[in-house]
Amino acid sequence: MEIKKIAFSRIPFVIVLILLQVSWFAYMLIKLTNELVWINVSLQVLSLIMLFVIIDKKYNSAYKLAWVIPVLVFPIFGGLLFLLFGWKKPAGKMRKKMNQSWNEVSGLLINNADTLNTIDKLDKTAAGQVRYIENGSKYPVHSNTVTKYYKSGEEMFPDMLEALESAKHYIFIEYYIISLGTMWKQILDILIEKAKAGADVRIIYDDFGCMERLPFNYKAELAQYNIKCVVFNPVVPVLSTVMNHRDHRKIMVIDGYIGFTGGINIADEYINEVDKIVYWKDTGIMLAGEAVHNLTVMFLSTWNSYDKTDEDMTKYNSDYHFKGAFQQDGFVQPYADSPLDDECVAEKIYLNIINMAVDYVYFFTPYLIIDNELVTSLCLASKRGVDVRIITSGIPDKKIVFCVTQSYYKQLADAEIRIYQFTPGFMHANCFVCDEKIATVGTVNMDYRSLYLHFECGVYLFGSQAVKSIREDFLETMEKCTLVNESLLKRNLPMRLFQSVLRLFSPMM
Repeated sequence: MEIKKIAFSRIPFVIVLILLQVSWFAYMLIKLTNELVWINVSLQVLSLIMLFVIIDKKYNSAYKLAWVIPVLVFPIFGGLLFLLFGWKKPAGKMRKKMNQSWNEVSGLLINNADTLNTIDKLDKTAAGQVRYIENGSKYPVHSNTVTKYYKSGEEMFPDMLEALESAKHYIFIEYYIISLGTMWKQILDILIEKAKAGADVRIIYDDFGCMERLPFNYKAELAQYNIKCVVFNPVVPVLSTVMNHRDHRKIMVIDGYIGFTGGINIADEYINEVDKIVYWKDTGIMLAGEAVHNLTVMFLSTWNSYDKTDEDMTKYNSDYHFKGAFQQDGFVQPYADSPLDDECVAEKIYLNIINMAVDYVYFFTPYLIIDNELVTSLCLASKRGVDVRIITSGIPDKKIVFCVTQSYYKQLADAEIRIYQFTPGFMHANCFVCDEKIATVGTVNMDYRSLYLHFECGVYLFGSQAVKSIREDFLETMEKCTLVNESLLKRNLPMRLFQSVLRLFSPMM
């Protein structure tokens, strides 16, 4: 069934057309460089120029190295390849429209100096993190927000449905993956009902994430129900740098004051409704209150870059449709990360948490493909006495990526960092928890693509009830894991060599 599904999807068509383009391009380039010396020399000069460009760029050193090697080894093709595929920022047209949209909606975000001053009095390190997030991503911290953490998709799903049922004015949904099945059908039934009742229902889905999960031009089908839809960065069978940049966010906003995010996509495996032996472990969080406004602005920033339909933005404030008083549960700061600027917000947040940890830092991650800065921070934290523990997947979804993840085990274990593999199945959660007081829940994987190339989001928590829930979930999950010991750390020479090569080029994966 899976083979038939893939065979009749767009994937083979796109792959074949791109391979034909690559083959034709390579053939013509080899032919021309052999026959015309000036083209050969020009391409080598281009490679030399690109080499200096790579070195001069404010890119991560591992990312630079991954490109310097092919440019040096293949001086005729290397520079051209970097010119086509090496830029970390999206192509000009995409970047221009998204920056313009951001400039138009970012004015909706208002920093609250009193809230920041309160945090400053409670904890200087937490206040420093909050300031960084405000400076790096422009999203402010909020106090009047209740949080609820979910340790699985099947635990979060009923609350999602209940919140959707309560919608009266608008529903915003932005997901990397939306897949036909039980989960989506129940959500779609509610969306159709709400759209009929006059609610503004909007959906953003990433075309690559949904390429084999939704019918082609699904947007038109949703339009029949008066559901507005934007397909993020449509996949076209043409060589293009912009295909690198995907919308990996998971955002659901109801009437501006209820919001959901986390790692959970809208697909049956995320609520373990798929007939598989592997258990899918994921996490999410619900926000109710002022902080939801940050998620609303994230959504509108993406939406209006494709479909500029909003003029009066005040109706999207968190208190516009909620006339009561929001409850307080610590401090909550949803944030966004994108490749539109040179600021790797999510990675810096992770680094700050690790560097400021005193007693412990625990985290879930599906992948562990990290740069030297993160490796160094984790090792230094452990060596100064911080209890550092990591839970990653026991059963992978991508074997090559899993192989690269395992290549980091020994270096981290040598620094007395405890690494656990989730025995029942695949770990898709992205959560950090530290010192009983701070945590993050979000979409950002610990890999280069997620940290540098994708549009991502997360929630920083300080003093919230959810922090305790995340720690409890980590310790409970740890009991279902296998501790990485000497037997798992042993690698023969061919495997070490293979993993070394994979790690070298992991920034391109």
